[in-house]
Amino acid sequence: MSQDMNPGRPGVRQKMRVKMQMKGSAASHSRTDIAVRDLLSVIDEPVERGGTNQGLSPTETLIAALIACTSVISHKIALKHGIALHDMQLRVEADFDRRGVTLEEDVAVPFPAMKLTVDVRTDAGAEQMEQLRHELAMYCPISKVVRASGTVLTEQWNVSPL
Repeated sequence: MSQDMNPGRPGVRQKMRVKMQMKGSAASHSRTDIAVRDLLSVIDEPVERGGTNQGLSPTETLIAALIACTSVISHKIALKHGIALHDMQLRVEADFDRRGVTLEEDVAVPFPAMKLTVDVRTDAGAEQMEQLRHELAMYCPISKVVRASGTVLTEQWNVSPL
């Protein structure tokens, strides 16, 4: 993808390396308010774990980031290759070893396995979809971090024609 390919602001060249900054404020023992750009997000634990259920938990936030990154990067790749993606639905099933978060013992790989399922309607053929999936693995930073952590991340793409 060319450096100036920016669907949000055509013709604007994006920097290739940036420093990201976020701030967090511990609103309580279970809730953290996150400030980034001009946005505020709440990360909280559910009531059954002592939270107030005002936002996704930290671990849910990680999985949500994987889902969102998969969607965003897939759409960028599709745009690059002239592929139409419609009605994309994504879900993750994750095996979570909670012994670490319960302070029971150190767990090297808290998520030993995750399965990402993508349902999508598209005009792309099988070869184009294989190329999209290949590039997704190359470019999605969240899936790269998840895989590098030792998590076995499998993907199932259910593709229907337009």
